[in-house]
Amino acid sequence: MSKFADIEIDPAIIRRAARGDTRAHEIIYRAFAAPVYSLCLRFTRVPAHAEDLVQDTFIEIMRSIARFRGEAALGSWIRRIAVTKALMFLRSAWTARGQTLGDGWDDMTPGDVSRHGVSSRPDQALDLDAALANLPSMSRTVVWLHDVEGFTHKEIARLMGRTESFSKSQLSRAYQRLRPMLAAGSEAESGEGAAAGSY
Repeated sequence: MSKFADIEIDPAIIRRAARGDTRAHEIIYRAFAAPVYSLCLRFTRVPAHAEDLVQDTFIEIMRSIARFRGEAALGSWIRRIAVTKALMFLRSAWTARGQTLGDGWDDMTPGDVSRHGVSSRPDQALDLDAALANLPSMSRTVVWLHDVEGFTHKEIARLMGRTESFSKSQLSRAYQRLRPMLAAGSEAESGEGAAAGSY
């Protein structure tokens, strides 16, 4: 569940925040601002959009914290709000461009990879972040939610207003796309290591 699970907040601080204590709000903000920003940046890839989403997320947190019952960890609750805000942002962006959630998958063909920032030379390493950045936004979102944040396909489907099979197929397609990119990166790294060892 990324960094959210590692952050513990004293229940007394949460109770104070629920009563509107601004110092308690600040403590919660300082504890969770970085992971919320990181998550939002993964979805949007634009720092300004991620910053806006952090603000939207914490406005929602402070408005809703009185309803937080503690049935799950505070970090899980905050993470869910951040994911919801990021998905709402992506939906509005797709809608503004006249796209549906599934559009864009075939926009990248193997012949176009260099145009999308993926090196066509196998001797250049490609890390996971760079590989993810070259996925269509929908596929990247599903991979991140499933593999990093730990959401189930059922949860992803509910968040996106789609079916479980949609989530599964997006993940499968993303893996098919990622596999050759990551393999090329790892081959390049092992080639460099062998060359360094030959000196």
